[in-house]
Amino acid sequence: MTAAISYAYAVARDDGTLHQALAGLAGVCGAPVRLVCSQECEGLAIAVSPVPESEFAEGALRTRLEDLDWLESTARAHHRVVEALAERTTVLPLRLVTLYRDDGRVRSVIEERCDAFGSRLDALASRAEWGVKVFVDEPAAPGPKEPSAADDLGPGRAYLSRRRAQRNAREDVYRDAGRVAERIESAARPYSVGHVRHRAQQGALAPGTGQNIINDAYLVPMRDADAFRAHVASAADGFEGVRVEITGPWAPYSFAAPDMPQDGEGVAR
Repeated sequence: MTAAISYAYAVARDDGTLHQALAGLAGVCGAPVRLVCSQECEGLAIAVSPVPESEFAEGALRTRLEDLDWLESTARAHHRVVEALAERTTVLPLRLVTLYRDDGRVRSVIEERCDAFGSRLDALASRAEWGVKVFVDEPAAPGPKEPSAADDLGPGRAYLSRRRAQRNAREDVYRDAGRVAERIESAARPYSVGHVRHRAQQGALAPGTGQNIINDAYLVPMRDADAFRAHVASAADGFEGVRVEITGPWAPYSFAAPDMPQDGEGVAR
């Protein structure tokens, strides 16, 4: 029989109904998800599922984390569990691939962090995370101009002139993007209680077209969600080549980390 360890998804308060959110739900590796609770921290629980120790040992895991298909599948399963809980209650999402040697260790983590977990859950109650990205659509390289009587440039100088025009247009659109970012922060400030700036997405992680230059997360009270969306969405009005993308509401992934245990990937404790 393959030895199993505990993969942890999120911390929440269980009022006796959370098991309904997890019923029939498949987690990482297709395993069933359950709650681990502690009698010493009434109501606090961590959602976990068993995963094969051999597949999540440090060496094997390091290789798997470089496999984008595996990483996407694992992230989707992780997110599916977190969102199922978030539909019913406030959650503290744990980072991807948080592992413990068994449920006993998970229970110990709850007891060790009981006050911190409780305080953070209180701070996040009735609030959700919204993602705000700014994209720049870079201007296309200008094609050759039709010759005119007023245009006495030779082919070489004409090419340099077109490249200069493209460079100027690129600088203009990035300058506009900076202004849009400032407008977003000003528009979001009255409606948000937290702001985190993430690294811009590039390569395989970048969705759609255009260059992602801002990748932010805002913590917004649910009562202010509509106003937040409306004001942030209008930040790019009047700026050609700059797009604002708003996603959410999400569980507060970007705002749970400060008070969460930080076990290293591939290390079950």
